[in-house]
This record gives sequence, C-alpha cells and structure tokens, in this order.
Amino acid sequence: MIRADALTKQYGPLRAVDHISFTVQEGEVLGFLGPNGAGKTTTMRMIAGFVPPTSGHAEICGHSVEDDPTAAKRCLGYLPEGAPSYGEMTPRTFLRFIADIRGLKGESRRLRLDDVIGRLHLERVLDQRIETLSKGFRRRVGLAQAILHDPPVLILDEPTDGLDPNQKHEVRELINAMAKDKIIVISTHILEEVTAVCNRAIIISSGRIVADETPDALVRRSRYHNAVTLRFEQPAALREAAAALGALPGVDHVETDEAERAVTAFPKGAAHILTEVANLAGSRNWALEQVHLESGRMDEVFRSITEKEAA
Repeated sequence: MIRADALTKQYGPLRAVDHISFTVQEGEVLGFLGPNGAGKTTTMRMIAGFVPPTSGHAEICGHSVEDDPTAAKRCLGYLPEGAPSYGEMTPRTFLRFIADIRGLKGESRRLRLDDVIGRLHLERVLDQRIETLSKGFRRRVGLAQAILHDPPVLILDEPTDGLDPNQKHEVRELINAMAKDKIIVISTHILEEVTAVCNRAIIISSGRIVADETPDALVRRSRYHNAVTLRFEQPAALREAAAALGALPGVDHVETDEAERAVTAFPKGAAHILTEVANLAGSRNWALEQVHLESGRMDEVFRSITEKEAA
C-alpha cells in the first residue's frame, strides 16, 4: 500500500501541505484533486521521495520513503508534473537509459521496451529528439518511463495534460487495464478524469483533506442529483413550464436558463421526480429537444467544497 501519515510541508511562513494522512490499497485508483496551489503536487513529490517532508512520514509497499528510499522507489513508477526528461535524447535512447537505471536486462528488458512503446504508440517518434516532440508525445514518453519496469505503484501527476481527446481515451484505457493489480494515484485538476478512471477521490484545499469518498458519492452531494432538466425547442415556453413544474408535489424549486432554453426542476429531499415531470410535459404537449435526469455535477461539488474551505 501507500501510506501517508501526517505529511506536512512548510516553505517559510507558507504551509503548503498540512498534516495529510491517507492509505491506498492494491486495486484502488485514487484521484487526488484540488484547486491550483492546494498542495497536490507537493504531496505527490513527498510520497515519491523527491521532496522531503517538514514532518510526517510516507511509505510505499512497506518501505519508508525517508529511511529506505531505494527500496521504496523500486516499487514506484512516477510521472512528475510536466513530464520532464532529457530533451537532447530521443525516446528510444531515453527509454533505454531508464531501462538501465531500473536494472532491466536480457529478454525481460526487450519485452518491457516493446510493450511500453507499443502501448503508448511511440513507434513513429522513437528517433526524434524529445525537445522537438509535441506536448502530447512528451507526456506519453514520460508515462512510458513510469511504467517501464512494471511497478506495483504508480503516481501520475496530470497524466493526460496536453493530450487530444483520442490520446486521453487511450491513456485512460491503459490506466483501467493496469488498475486491477496496482496502486494508482492520479493528481489532476480535470474532473472528468476522476469519473473516467478513479474508484476513489480525495479533494484537498489549502493543504488539507476536505473530502475522501467514491466519485459516485461525491456526485450525489451535488444539488443537481436527481434533478430533471428539460430543453425546449423555443424559449417562449420557458416561463409557463417553470410555473407548472414548480407546482408539482415533488419539486422543491426550478431554475431557468434562457440561453440554453432549459428549465431544471429540483426535487424535494430524495424524491424521484422524473416520472411526474415527464407526465406533465406529455400532458402539456411541450415541444422538447431533451429531457435529462441529472446524476449530479462533479464541478459544482468540487467548487462548493473547496470554496467553503477557502472561506
């Protein structure tokens, strides 16, 4: 497992990370979320052994990051923020260099190199200088070095930053394929990443943990959970629809978005209002483009939690 115990990092008067504690078990994909400056990257760097904590302790697979760093790092694949590498090298020479550093030899070395090059589709840029690669390819080279030695623990800082939608999908599929027998921590500000690949999410704000739940549980905190949004063909119907929806027994209140030609009905408590909303729309013959049952909005939950903590 990964264990963080009261990790704290102080930079002069600034406390970037404030007594953060958590554990991550095999099979968990943990999304580590927070606004810019919340302490995500600093926490990842302390766990990976690249930044010493001011106080507290971290372990990887039972090895102390401070007292037994070599053993801890053998178990770790780390993609730092920005995917730094040696720009004058090609991906081929860089990955061979990483294989040497990781002690890979013989047939195992060849198989591992072929595997990561194929998985991350690096074949056509293998002999191009890294400094000339696109941001997306540099990110893929960084991810390749992190998984080259097939470690049991992966810490990935913004793994899909700079990738186009197809590349993001490929990387997420790769993470999902590796997840069953690894510990994976993904530090990200991309909320869709959490629902796409994570089975647990920690949100930090001002250096402290403010939420630790499954993504589904977080989404259920949203005020939009089980709300129903109707999008109309014509904006003229919005006022009448809002009044009619607001009069339904299970509806607490409604909100109108004229720009989107939409009305959202919010349920009272945990009421399920989709059926009565749909029946009303049918009886009134409203001309609709869409009726949508909201599962909840992660961005709204994230903003609510972090803004409350900041205040």
